Amino acid sequence: MKPISTVRSGIAALAFVAGAIPAAAAFPERAITLIVPFAAGGPGDTVVRLIGTHMAKTLGQPIVMENAPGAGGTSAISRATQAGADGYTIMLGNMGTHGAAPAQYPNLKYDPAEDFTPIGLMVTTPIVIIARKTFPANNLREFIDYVRRNQDKVVEAHAGVGSVSHTTCTLLQWIIGTKTARVAYRGTGPSINDLVSEHVDFGCDQIVNVAPHIQAGTLKALGIATAKRSAAMKDVPTTREGGLPEFEVSAWIALFAPKGTPQHVVGRLNEALVKALDDEGTRARLLDLGSEIPDRAGRAPDALQELVVREVARWRPVLKTAGQ
Repeated sequence: MKPISTVRSGIAALAFVAGAIPAAAAFPERAITLIVPFAAGGPGDTVVRLIGTHMAKTLGQPIVMENAPGAGGTSAISRATQAGADGYTIMLGNMGTHGAAPAQYPNLKYDPAEDFTPIGLMVTTPIVIIARKTFPANNLREFIDYVRRNQDKVVEAHAGVGSVSHTTCTLLQWIIGTKTARVAYRGTGPSINDLVSEHVDFGCDQIVNVAPHIQAGTLKALGIATAKRSAAMKDVPTTREGGLPEFEVSAWIALFAPKGTPQHVVGRLNEALVKALDDEGTRARLLDLGSEIPDRAGRAPDALQELVVREVARWRPVLKTAGQ
C-alpha cells in the first residue's frame, strides 16, 4: 500500500489539473481592451471595429476599443507592451508600428519581432499612387518620367512622418531615384484635401482612403502596388503593368498581445479572428472598403511573426538610405 502522503500528493495533483482545464477554457471572463494606435473615425478604424464586433460575439465578451494616436502609433504600442500578459489587453499593430518604426525611431522602446505575442493578420490594403486631377501624366510611365525631369518643381503630400503614405512614398521615390519636396500634414484627411484642391501634386495612400475621390474623378490613380488588380478598382493598372514591378507594397493591420501571453489565450483570440474573417457579411464589408483578406494560412500567429521579421528587414535600408 502506498503511503498516505503519496496518495494525498497524487490527489492534489489531479485536482490542480482538473481545475486548470476549465480555467483555460473559460477565457475570456470579462471585457477585452484593444489598443488602436490611430485616431477614431478613419477607414482603418472602421475595419478594426467591424472585425472586433464579430470577434466579441464569438468570445462572448465586449472588446473595448481604445484609440491612442501619436508618434506614428509607437507611443501606444510602447504602453501596451507593459500590460498584463493575460489576453485582456491586446493591441493593433500595422506596417508602421511593427515594420517601419525601428528605422524611423532610433530610440524606439520595443522590438517588433521580440516583444510581442502575435495573434493574427487581419487585412492588407493595397497602396495606390495618386496625383491631382490636372497632373500632366495619365499613366505610371508618364508620371515617373515627369517627376524625374521636374523633381525640383513637383511636391509630394503625406500624412506625417511614420504614416503609411509617408513610408510608401519614401519607397517609391527611393526606387525611381527622385527627391522632391515633401509636405507633411497632420493626418490623411488634410493631405488628401490638398491634393483634391491641387495645392500639391502627388502622393501614395491606401485604397480605402482614396477610392471615393478616384471614382469621382477628383484624383488620378496612376498605379496600384499589387501583383494583380484590385476588385475595388478594376480599371486601375498595377504597378507591374505600368513598368514598375519593384513597387509592390500593401499596408496591413494585425493583432498582437504582450509577450508571454499563454498559448490557449492566443488560440481563442485567433479562433475568433478567423471566424470573423470567414463570416460572409464581414467579408463583404471588408472587400467593399478595398481591403484584402488573408487566407487561412496567412492568419496564423506564426505567419504574422514571419511577416513582422520580413517587414522590419525591408524598411530599414529604404528609410535609412532615403531619409525622412
